[in-house]
Amino acid sequence: MDSLKNGTFNWEGYKEAFLTSLPSVIGAIVSSVLILIIGLWIIKLFRKLVSSVLQKREIDISVRIFLEKLVSIGLKVLLFIIVVSRLGVQTSSFVAMIGAAGLAVGLALQGSLANFAGGVLILIFKPFKVGDYIASSSGPEGTVTSIDIFHTKLTTPQNQLIVVPNGHLSNSDITNYSKYDTRRTWFDIKIPYDADLKRVKEILLSVATNHPLALKDPAPQIFVSALGESSVNVSVRVSAKSSDYWTMIEEIMIACKVSLEKEGISAAYPQRGVHILNQPES
Repeated sequence: MDSLKNGTFNWEGYKEAFLTSLPSVIGAIVSSVLILIIGLWIIKLFRKLVSSVLQKREIDISVRIFLEKLVSIGLKVLLFIIVVSRLGVQTSSFVAMIGAAGLAVGLALQGSLANFAGGVLILIFKPFKVGDYIASSSGPEGTVTSIDIFHTKLTTPQNQLIVVPNGHLSNSDITNYSKYDTRRTWFDIKIPYDADLKRVKEILLSVATNHPLALKDPAPQIFVSALGESSVNVSVRVSAKSSDYWTMIEEIMIACKVSLEKEGISAAYPQRGVHILNQPES
């Protein structure tokens, strides 16, 4: 500034300062370029590794592509901060801006992000798949027709469509009735107290054992499960293939009723006795 005030310009001073700082500037630029090239190469390799892992876990293609891009963008942002920091630029403002933007987006899309996270968890851990019949503790029940990033679609036995947010579904207890190849019945028949329970068990076991859809292993079971107020509860446990379950359980229920009635044993029903005390003389 003094040289400018005097009407002269100190070229020699600026030249000397420039030549003095030139090696460090060149070194910073070269190292930044090398960091950028090596960093992009590492990010490319890491993205391929993530893609390979996700493919081996058979993650849904839409989730796989999104996660690959998310990892790539996150690593590139980190690489950018490292490069500009190497050039001598203060990065605290960049970090603050990125944090503020992330917080604003997170607050604005809180519900959608929860549904997205739930969809990712469902597609990664696969508690159910398309075609499974499921029931959640929150109420929705039906056959899974599609699993999207934000919602899962169910079709009820009444042919009704239910669209369930994935965030809601992933936080519920889920019963997957189609997870295994076989299912086991779990119903009770109420028998009168005056019936011959040994004979009842023989009849029901014969019905269960001889049904063509009943599996031999595990074997059918008939046992007394409870002594109720008006009846003895006899439990019927029979296994079948999941595809045959509903057909078998209906046919077995009908056959049990018919077989018991042939033996003169009818289903019990609630009874109440009334005792009249101090009956007046006629």
